[in-house]
Amino acid sequence: MIDLPSDPGRTSGACGGTDEALAAARAAARAARTPIRTLSTLAELDSVQRLYERIWRPDGKVPPITAELLRALSKAGSYVAGAFDGDSDGAPEGGELVGACVGFFAPPADRALHSHIAGVAEETRGRHVGYALKLHQRAWALRRDVTEISWTFDPLVRRNAYFNLGKLAAGATEYLPDFYGPMNDGINGSDDTDRLLVTWPLEAPETVAACAGRPAAPGTAGAVTGLSVSPEGRPVRGTLDGPAVLVAVPADIERLRAADPACAASWRSALRDVLGGLLADGARVTGFDRTGGYIVERKRAS
Repeated sequence: MIDLPSDPGRTSGACGGTDEALAAARAAARAARTPIRTLSTLAELDSVQRLYERIWRPDGKVPPITAELLRALSKAGSYVAGAFDGDSDGAPEGGELVGACVGFFAPPADRALHSHIAGVAEETRGRHVGYALKLHQRAWALRRDVTEISWTFDPLVRRNAYFNLGKLAAGATEYLPDFYGPMNDGINGSDDTDRLLVTWPLEAPETVAACAGRPAAPGTAGAVTGLSVSPEGRPVRGTLDGPAVLVAVPADIERLRAADPACAASWRSALRDVLGGLLADGARVTGFDRTGGYIVERKRAS
């Protein structure tokens, strides 16, 4: 179950709406076998903090987010929701928290939401709990006349790139070098915290299709290789001289950071130069090939 009743004020149209979003969110929650609901009590919010600490494994100084801040965000009307282990059509209370997502409103006021942090317990991978959470967030936002959601992610994490750009059909809008500064947790290590900012237009046709389980397949015909992976797993720079460019990332950057920090750092530098440089020059990310790379369309000369 999800805690989003139907809204008679906004119905589905050709480009989506709250009825369509609610149906998609309910289907995703059923498929993930997880009830999803908004959270507000101190006990619930403390569970979110503990879950995030278990996922990110901070160095003991700064947790990813505190229950006190979550309490303030929830009271102010921002989005704080959790996914629970169990039957998605069961009772809304109880169950183990296995995923959570937090967002707050962004300019223009009350029309956009910034999704600050989302995480899912490792033992639930493969159940698409994260997908169900994002579809719940979309339905929640549309009920409040929010038209887009933005968030950032580490562009070196291949599974997240595919999830955001492929499975959800969000669009990459900006490359942000070392956006958060040092984090020193179990995921980021000592690496720079470069992020890719994405924007999700909630009622766009491609979003509606993706939320119905029909994401568009990216096209790579005619693309040149701007960055590839060597047999040893290192970045290899290629050419940017083409209308579209493939920009690869390593298969598992988190494991690489632990096993070979120098190689991981070389990937950060290469991706910042190639992908960041392309975006700064006006190129557009049009998708992510889940075999390993961004598909970037260069700006055509007039």
